[in-house]
Amino acid sequence: MDTGELLAKPDILPTLNLSELALDMVLMPLVAFIVGLALVLMMRKVRASIERRVGPPLLQPIYDIVKLYSKKTQISHGYMHDIAVMMLLGGYIAAEIFIPVPGMDGLASHADLLTLMYLLMVPMLGMALGVGQTANPNGSIGISRALSAMLAYDVPFVIVVAGAALVYGTTNLSEIVSLQQQQGWGLVQMPLLAIAGLLAMHAMMGKEPFEIYVAPAEIATGPMVEMSGKYMGALFVMQCFQLYTIGVLYTTLFLGGGTQWLTFLPKVFAVVLFSVSITNVFGRYRTEDAIRWLWKWPTIIALLGLAFVVA
Repeated sequence: MDTGELLAKPDILPTLNLSELALDMVLMPLVAFIVGLALVLMMRKVRASIERRVGPPLLQPIYDIVKLYSKKTQISHGYMHDIAVMMLLGGYIAAEIFIPVPGMDGLASHADLLTLMYLLMVPMLGMALGVGQTANPNGSIGISRALSAMLAYDVPFVIVVAGAALVYGTTNLSEIVSLQQQQGWGLVQMPLLAIAGLLAMHAMMGKEPFEIYVAPAEIATGPMVEMSGKYMGALFVMQCFQLYTIGVLYTTLFLGGGTQWLTFLPKVFAVVLFSVSITNVFGRYRTEDAIRWLWKWPTIIALLGLAFVVA
């Protein structure tokens, strides 16, 4: 193909509309935060129901955020501590722009799943930098466990992403959603990878039985022990983004995404509800048991799913 043919060939990449992109960059994190608040409320309501309690009122997550941000922060551990909070929130806020949702595409058509994987590592690394600045022994133990857990669940997650990329023939999330709308859900096409991905993403949430880096009865909530006031408020907001991001990512990869919010949101809530159900049934593993379990069952299932895909 000569230069003339290259110039005459139409551009296969989607054009970048700056005004639409700017609007998406505002609306996508905002929607993520609002839906994340609802997911946090659901999580607390389910736990209360299992424990036969009334549970929090409808606006309790908002009350908590307002309360925490209105408190005066007594201690600051320097600039790195403040930068860590920015990384905690910034990693998830940036990730929202790369995940397509009904009516909003953001940068999903111009990036891929690999970019999103790197962004999802930023919050945990930011927490490690911030907690390391505090020099609190409980925080240091907690963050060492958190990084060990990240290394454990990333192994099956990477295998799942590789298998999904082989099945779909692309790592572009917008194209993955379109393919599932035409060919059926990824859950049906690659059930083993879907199961392994669900287990790995549950571990990403850091909930039981993988709550090894918080462990309130053992290391006094670990990384959060030096977080008070606005810092704790930022962690609460981060949890909202975290639940939303994991639920939407799994829905996009295996549940067909969505073209309408009425069909999209129930899938997201179902994914998070599955994790919440596990959280309220199982106790916390020890650190070595959690790592061993993640490197065993989800990894084996992911490898079997990858073998079926390649075969």
